[in-house]
Amino acid sequence: MRLMFAALLTASSAAALAAPAAPALSPARHQATHDMFEHVINMPTVIGRHQVPAMAQYVADQFTAAGFPAADVHVVPYHTGSATTGEDDTAALIVRWRASGKASGKPILLMGHMDVVEAKREDSTTDPFVMTTRDGYYYGRGTIDMKDGIVGITQAMIDLKAAGFKPKRDIVVLFTGDEETNGIGAAKGASEWLDLLGHPEYGLNADGGRGSKTAGGEMIGFTMQTAEKTFAGYTLTVRNRGGHSSKPRKDNAIYSLAHAIDKIEAYRFEPMLSETTRAYFTARAKMEKGPLGDAMRAWLANPDDGQAADVVEADEGQVGLTRTRCVATRLFAGHADNALPQLATAMINCRLFPGVDPNVVRVDLEKIVADPDVKVTRNDDYVASLASPLRPDVTNAHTKAVQALHPGTAVYPEMSTGASDARPFRVAGIPVYGTNGGWLVAPTDLRAHGKDERLPVQSLDDNVVHWEIMLRELAGK
Repeated sequence: MRLMFAALLTASSAAALAAPAAPALSPARHQATHDMFEHVINMPTVIGRHQVPAMAQYVADQFTAAGFPAADVHVVPYHTGSATTGEDDTAALIVRWRASGKASGKPILLMGHMDVVEAKREDSTTDPFVMTTRDGYYYGRGTIDMKDGIVGITQAMIDLKAAGFKPKRDIVVLFTGDEETNGIGAAKGASEWLDLLGHPEYGLNADGGRGSKTAGGEMIGFTMQTAEKTFAGYTLTVRNRGGHSSKPRKDNAIYSLAHAIDKIEAYRFEPMLSETTRAYFTARAKMEKGPLGDAMRAWLANPDDGQAADVVEADEGQVGLTRTRCVATRLFAGHADNALPQLATAMINCRLFPGVDPNVVRVDLEKIVADPDVKVTRNDDYVASLASPLRPDVTNAHTKAVQALHPGTAVYPEMSTGASDARPFRVAGIPVYGTNGGWLVAPTDLRAHGKDERLPVQSLDDNVVHWEIMLRELAGK
């Protein structure tokens, strides 16, 4: 399958060299895209602000205004969260564009999420919830994570319908409302909402993939996300009888916890290669120069070369791509300034390589800590995330769309270190592919969840065209 991916990429690259000028949005379509983007960026769809249902209805209205039957456009309210993870009444949007005539295959699912993480005005140079256009960029929370994908898919479908496109299989949209917090919408989509989604053959996720450029404007490459790591949380707990701080003893809950954290910091899980990561590093090794490129090539030649894998893992851009990683993210200890601590806890966040059982990692953490006074417990019941196979039809469509807009640009699969709504679908046996068509300038534009989140104006227009090309390829034949 990796050879097939490479063959498709080579063929597409050769064809692109002789391709005409890249397609672009007309002024009217650009304005419509801008206006929709501005409207949704200005909606603070953060947990607790109760704006996701309003955004879902707004996007639903864009579909119905474009002629999609109201009976196939559903705003689905649902409740998410708990007292500890945050509660909210949120909503999903499900839209079904039915095939013209007898469907040629099962539906294609288009995915994204409408919620965003919190952002404070005092932390940014612009108001995060008022879209600002400046220096060729759109600024605002959600510009890259990931309302660009919501607008890209929606505007592409509206444009295709206006152009008279008639899909030969159903196209189904699922935009969820809690990906940044609890992921209940995706879990429902992969289970109780499957009938409404038409039991799709596979999904295309706008919350994955993307291109990157150098500061000089040279396109580095595009990725297609075919795997992601499993989110898993663990708690280290140390209890102690405590006592007066003027009488310190060798046994101390904080010290025991600190020693345990030190061991976890120093530990490195065994490096692993999958179909996705081998294809990713094969592509990167052809472009990467210097010691990092040498390490990639050495590890590919000998997967047992742990030293080479460690060099790759030590690079800030490749962290988490070679193995399971765990890191301490929160601490709590003690109850008074003048008392020995009776309780000390630490939150350990792990991102597990696809296929790795979270329960096995809990046992691994116990062995790493090697202290009977430190209890290791799981904080969730997530199961291992699975990788999606490199389908030739999806690979070819994504590559063709990229090459139409950016001739000669490399395209390769990737494994995300973060989590997305794709996980429950992959676990349910529905492969998902991250095929966003936007791009960023790396590393200066990598601002998801951070200060001054922004997206190049041209990137949004390109994303609309990208989705149009992909849908014509995958649903028009």
